[in-house]
Amino acid sequence: MEPSISQLAQGIDTVWVLLCAALVFFMEGGFAALEAGFIRSKNSLNIIMKVFADCTVGMLGYWAVGFGVMYGIDKAGFFGTSGAFLSGDFAHLNLRIPIYAYWIFQAAFAIAVATIVSGAVAERMKFGPYMVFSLLATAVIYPVAGHWIWNPGGWLAQLGMLDFAGSAAVHSVGGWASLAAVLVLGPRKGKYNKDGSINVMPAHNLPLAALGAFMLWFGWFGFNPGSSLSGLDLNIARIAVTTNLAAAAAGTVSALYTMIKYGKPDASMIINGSLAGLVAITAGCAYVTPSSAVIIGAAAGVLVVLAVQFFDWIKADDPVGAIAVHGACGTFGAVAVGVFAEKGGLIYTGSLKLLGIQALGVASVSLWAFTATAVVFYILKKTVGIRVTQEEELDGMDLCEHGITAYTGIEASHVRPFSQIPEGLAARSIQEEKVNNGS
Repeated sequence: MEPSISQLAQGIDTVWVLLCAALVFFMEGGFAALEAGFIRSKNSLNIIMKVFADCTVGMLGYWAVGFGVMYGIDKAGFFGTSGAFLSGDFAHLNLRIPIYAYWIFQAAFAIAVATIVSGAVAERMKFGPYMVFSLLATAVIYPVAGHWIWNPGGWLAQLGMLDFAGSAAVHSVGGWASLAAVLVLGPRKGKYNKDGSINVMPAHNLPLAALGAFMLWFGWFGFNPGSSLSGLDLNIARIAVTTNLAAAAAGTVSALYTMIKYGKPDASMIINGSLAGLVAITAGCAYVTPSSAVIIGAAAGVLVVLAVQFFDWIKADDPVGAIAVHGACGTFGAVAVGVFAEKGGLIYTGSLKLLGIQALGVASVSLWAFTATAVVFYILKKTVGIRVTQEEELDGMDLCEHGITAYTGIEASHVRPFSQIPEGLAARSIQEEKVNNGS
C-alpha cells in the first residue's frame, strides 16, 4: 500500500527529530572533551565519568520521572502528574511524531543541563553524590522549569514566553544551578588567597577543550533547528544561520576584546565566547533576523568575559566557566528575545510586554534552579558529604575516585599515594606543589 502524504510527512519529521536527537546527544562528547581540557590532567578522567553519569543515571531519571513532570498533564501549570515511565496519553502535546522520538530528543536536552553543572564542580566533588544530583536534576529540577515554559499547560507558556530551544529552560537552569552548587561546595584548594588574589590553575589541554567546543558547535545544529520538530519546516534554514552567526560574532568579539584588554587574544575566552554566542541565540534563533543574531552574539562575546571575572571576584570557583557561559549568557539570550523578536520585540513594536514576560520567565526558572540545587547540595553535604578530602584533592580525582590516572604512561611516575607524600605537603597550596603532585 502506498503511503499517504500525511504518512510521508510524519516519516520525514520523525527521521529529522531522531537525527537531531543524535546530534544533541553527541554534544555530551563535546562537553566531556571541553571540560577535561579545561581542568588539570589529574582530574580529567573523573570529569568524563561525571558526564557518563549524566548519560546513564540522568537518562534513566528523565525516563522514569522527568518526562512526566515536564510534559505530563497538570491542572495548575506548575508540574505534570502523568506520563511516568513514558506511560499514559500525551495527546495534549499535539505531536505529529511518535512520542518515543520526542522523548529521546528531550532526554538529550535533560542530560545536558546536568552536564553543565559537572564542569562547574570539577576537581573536588565526589562521584557518588554527583550521581545523586544528576538523577534529581533530570528527574525534577530541569523538568519543572521545562514544564513552565514548554508544556502547553505551563504558566509561562500560557503567558506567551518565547524560548525556542532553551536559553532559559536549559542554559539558565544549568548555569544558575551551577552557581548554587559551587557556593555550597566551595572553591578548589589553593584557588584563592586570604588577600583576595587569585591563583591561576591552567587548563592542561586547551586543544582538547577547543575540539570539545567544535563538537558542541556541531551538535547545536541539532539543538536549535531540531526544536522545530519538523524537517518540512523551511524556517530550519534560518535557524541554522542565526545560530551560526551568533557563535561567529561572539567568538570574534571575545578575541578582539581580550586582545585589547590583555594585549593578547585569550584562547580560553575565545572558546567560551563562541559557546556563549550559541547559548545566547538559542532562545531567539527562530524569532530574530540574522543581523539581530550577530548583535546578540557580539554582546554575549563581551558578557562572558566580564562574567568570568565577576564570578572569580565573588569566589565562585568554576573551572570551565559554566556559570558565565550558560547562566549569564543564557539569561541575556532569553531577555534579548523581548528586544529583537520580529513579532512582539521592543524594537519592532515599541511594546515592553514581551520583554517583561521574558524577564519574568528567565528570572523564575533561574531562581527555581538555584534554590532547588542549593537545597540538594546542602542536604548531600550534611549527610554523605560532597567533597573529597584535601589529600585526595591534591593527589587528583582520577586516582582517588577511580584508581587510575587518565595519562598512565606520563603521570603514574609523578602521582603518589597520599601516604607516601612528605608530611606537611597537604597544607601547602596546590600551585606550590604542582611538580610533586603532577598537576
